[in-house]
Amino acid sequence: MNSEEEFYDAETGLESDDSCEVSFKDALVFENKQETDGKQENGVWERRKTLPAEMISRNNFSVWSILKKCIGMELSKIAMPVVFNEPLSFLQRISEYMEHTQLIHQACSLSDSTDRMQVVAAFAVSAVASQWERTGKPFNPLLGETYELMREEEGYRLISEQVSHHPPVSAFHAQSLKHGFEFHGSIDPKLKFWGKSVEAEPKGTMTLELLKHKEAYTWTNPMCCVHNIILGKLWIEQYGTVEIINHSTGDKCVLNFKPVGMFGKELHRVEGHIQDKSKKKKRVLYGKWTECMYSIDPKVYDAHKKSEKKTAADSKKLKKGRSCEAEEADEMPDVQETVTVIPGSALLWRISPRPADSAQMYNFTSFAMTLNEMEPETLLPPTDCRLRPDIRAMENGDMELSNSEKERLEEKQRSSRRDRSVEEEEWRTRWFQLGTNPHTGAEDWLYSGGYFDRNYSDSPSIY
Repeated sequence: MNSEEEFYDAETGLESDDSCEVSFKDALVFENKQETDGKQENGVWERRKTLPAEMISRNNFSVWSILKKCIGMELSKIAMPVVFNEPLSFLQRISEYMEHTQLIHQACSLSDSTDRMQVVAAFAVSAVASQWERTGKPFNPLLGETYELMREEEGYRLISEQVSHHPPVSAFHAQSLKHGFEFHGSIDPKLKFWGKSVEAEPKGTMTLELLKHKEAYTWTNPMCCVHNIILGKLWIEQYGTVEIINHSTGDKCVLNFKPVGMFGKELHRVEGHIQDKSKKKKRVLYGKWTECMYSIDPKVYDAHKKSEKKTAADSKKLKKGRSCEAEEADEMPDVQETVTVIPGSALLWRISPRPADSAQMYNFTSFAMTLNEMEPETLLPPTDCRLRPDIRAMENGDMELSNSEKERLEEKQRSSRRDRSVEEEEWRTRWFQLGTNPHTGAEDWLYSGGYFDRNYSDSPSIY
């Protein structure tokens, strides 16, 4: 067995991400023709609000025994026990980008390009909000695995496919049911272990097209770091610069996801601005990716900052210096849960509270709770990750079955690859094709169409 086969079912995908805390309508009307996860009474089906079983404690398991030989390595080839996972596929984690789809609908309805840009920026921030406290790893998708997310009440549908395994690449395409927008991209997450933390680089471009306005926006997600992998409380940091480009107008939004800093004052903070093609600032944006985002006039913002600096300088004269010699580098900073709102600011987005039992349910949002449930009146291809036995077993609390099924699927995938190699047969994707992003000119995986025709007769057998 070569090294590539040995680690063929590597776990990847701390990215995700995806996204957010918006409430949505719980009730849908369906005919009662099949058994589903949600409640169904008098013809009314409600999405579930919890998982079938609580997560088990990870206190008796040591990730150090697995990772101690991997410092500085790329983690996509390191197989991990399911106890460190959460019961979702990375394809489902990607779909969490859509939780705040109402922001896209809002952008479609606005007549001013700057107003549209600031709402698109809020959507880009909201897309990583669900990662807050989500320290479990999603399952790495099998080659050819798919996931569909149909939300008629929210006016969109999404299809995703695992289009490559080495490197692991996940492609997705979401579209408005009323032809208002398309949102698509492909993600190749790169994970590295640095002793006490795991760093995820989200390689891949997000593309949002507002069809009515003939506008296309592109951006990449910020870096993500999970601290205290070995000892202490796990916590997540997002950092780096995100540039959102409007390819139609030349406008650009530059968002700075700030690193935590020495005393933790910048934890979760996001600041940035919108500029036109002549680089004139139009709006300033600020907030936290875990809480909210605001927009304000640049002149008002600058005046406030000057006043704030003067107040801080006066206050500093009255305080003694603080020593940090005893502080650990990865100590979790105290979180200041509120953003100081500058007078004249406009609220763009605010997170919704998580369910009361979220901490016992992998810190899932209300949206994430629903992603692996079986829905009535839905014809799924045999490749949909809701049909994966290892994820289903973990969701039901059967860790022994989850581990054994994961091992079986790994071996099945390795065997299929060996067979293709002997027959000199290349893997063919079903719903996406490698092409060129028309807005960036870069190579990208593009949706081929046809998934929702519901003809799945040629789907591969991957489970």
